[in-house]
Amino acid sequence: MGKLYADIKAYAAQVHACAWSEYKRPDKVWHYVEFGDRRASWKKGRRALLTRPLAEDAQWLPDFARPDTRLYTNLGRGEHIDVLLEAAGLIEWIEPEHIIRLHHSRGADELVHRALKEFGSETLPFKRFAANAAFYYTMAVAFFLYQGFKEDVTESVVPITSDPTKLRRRAINFAAKIVRTGDRRILKVTRATWDELQIPKLWDLSRAPPRFTWT
Repeated sequence: MGKLYADIKAYAAQVHACAWSEYKRPDKVWHYVEFGDRRASWKKGRRALLTRPLAEDAQWLPDFARPDTRLYTNLGRGEHIDVLLEAAGLIEWIEPEHIIRLHHSRGADELVHRALKEFGSETLPFKRFAANAAFYYTMAVAFFLYQGFKEDVTESVVPITSDPTKLRRRAINFAAKIVRTGDRRILKVTRATWDELQIPKLWDLSRAPPRFTWT
């Protein structure tokens, strides 16, 4: 992101309405315009995008509630990274809309750190490095298994983005009763729990873990 200097604001004000392109997401709309920019202290110009929200939560925003945001990127300038993206089948990453999408999701990686802290512990319990390292790596392995469980088993009833507390409350900590009939053990739950959690599907997925192949 870049600072909105006075000359950038002046440029945005004089851009004709038909020059702005539209970028849509569910219940949200932005306008954006692409240009080249070079600050006085820079040795070369850079690709820049100016974005402006138009609608949020299916409601159009008034003019005073449309803050401009300026983005800089090295994608789409004919540099070596564009060649690498094309070779990887990701050439669409140089498109303005994808760059804006990347910008909007820039904080997603922090959610992983927050989820790890909520899953285990935010502080390490020991005074010595080796013991804390063992604790941390054990917690990281357990967190990986938790993420895999969400993706492989509970995705249909609990979103993958759910935090550990929500997963426990929805798919693990629910009322049930175990009864014996002859040589059989039966897990009894309410009809509401049966329907909401899709118990037969969760049971089948739990008994049939995915197979891994090594290449």
